Amino acid sequence: MEIVGTGFLARCLRPLAGRHPGTVALAAGESRTSGASDADFAREAALLRDVAKRCAADGRRLLFFSTAATGMYGLAEGPGSEDTPVTPYTPYGAHKLALEEQLRDSGADHLILRLAHLVGPHGRYHQLIPTLVRQIREGAVTMHRGATRDLIRVSDVITIIDRLLAAGPRADTVNVASGFAAPVEDIVDHLAGALGFEPRKEYVDTGVQYAISTRKLRALVPQVADMGFGPDYYRLVLNDFLAAEHA
Repeated sequence: MEIVGTGFLARCLRPLAGRHPGTVALAAGESRTSGASDADFAREAALLRDVAKRCAADGRRLLFFSTAATGMYGLAEGPGSEDTPVTPYTPYGAHKLALEEQLRDSGADHLILRLAHLVGPHGRYHQLIPTLVRQIREGAVTMHRGATRDLIRVSDVITIIDRLLAAGPRADTVNVASGFAAPVEDIVDHLAGALGFEPRKEYVDTGVQYAISTRKLRALVPQVADMGFGPDYYRLVLNDFLAAEHA
């Protein structure tokens, strides 16, 4: 598999570089869910256009990473599904949805993965868990009251990607998530307790509660049933992250 990109997800995909030779993984897109500019979005669209054109010419499958987080499914009634119309909740969600349509119209063979919140060692500075850990250590955490987030270990995501590519779905969109969104306040409490801090909690606005459907994922990758996904899975994700930080 050819991997386009050098960031967090691209590095995590390296163990698959010797597998799936007919696939190009585009892991170089805009990862900031807030704060990105129109120029940032335009650069990602141009990159996708170039890589899709190359894949269409040589017959390879393009693996594209979209979002299954609040930006995509924050307005969904019930668990957000790949097979129902979506109204994006944020500009980032609208951007990713537009890129999905751009890829579908490109003529390239493709697989679109809508990802939940990936958690793993060496995460980017702006990602959710590194941000919360940094704020906890600084003594004050800012969060949206009532917000929830679906966390998933990046190592589990790589296993799922490997099995999905082997299963061979084509021209499809699949949510990759645990299917269980934890309250952000519970995430903060778990991190703070593990780190030995008692940060001040500051709330802004009312947060979004959402759920991600994993029905299609479980049908395509039955092994997901053995990955420990459930209401307490997020605690395992956080413990692994903290253990890796101190390794």
